[in-house]
Amino acid sequence: MFSNKALKYRVGYDTISLIENCSQKLGGIMSTETLSYFLKNSDQRLRLGFQIVLQCAPFLKGLKVSCVISVDAELYGRLSELFTDMDISYRRLSCTDGRCLVLFYRPEELEKYLMEPGVYELIQKYGYTDMQVERVLAHLSDRIRGFNRKGMGFPHEIGVFLGYPLDDVKGFIENAGKKYLMIGYWKVYSDLAGARTAFMEYDRAKDCAVNEFLTGKSIREIAL
Repeated sequence: MFSNKALKYRVGYDTISLIENCSQKLGGIMSTETLSYFLKNSDQRLRLGFQIVLQCAPFLKGLKVSCVISVDAELYGRLSELFTDMDISYRRLSCTDGRCLVLFYRPEELEKYLMEPGVYELIQKYGYTDMQVERVLAHLSDRIRGFNRKGMGFPHEIGVFLGYPLDDVKGFIENAGKKYLMIGYWKVYSDLAGARTAFMEYDRAKDCAVNEFLTGKSIREIAL
């Protein structure tokens, strides 16, 4: 369900591509040099906080049900410093080659979303039967690790967990990731107008969140 762009921009395995893509999106806010300063900063807390704000802004601003990023394994333990006493939880889905894939979510919101009829019907096909959110995420983690071992990328239903439109998730699965109408934060197979509106809202959320971070606001203050 991830596009090639999204793998670089959203998950963040390739820091250089992340810097290049973000500098184009945020050209009015900061230079490539400034982005590089934050993403490669020796201050681990600063670097981690900036990455989360940059890559999870739509989630922090309440536009998405969750977000997923890849962080340095050595930084994973510092997440608790950033999210203490917040309604946001996080879960490590997998770790490979010194990187951890981490999902951020609001438990009640995610559980409610996964119980929606169309969503529930789709993920049941992939073995999700116990809909308690921690058990659902444990199964997702098992599937991601299994796919990783086989070199298969990500299980397609991960798009559901990230709040992608259900028709686009189904379209991706049915078309093996091809024949999409547009590509942005995800591959679009239906409702182009709705997708364009969502992408613009996500971009505005990113601009807003990054600006707030640059003025010294914490993730707690940035998040809705």
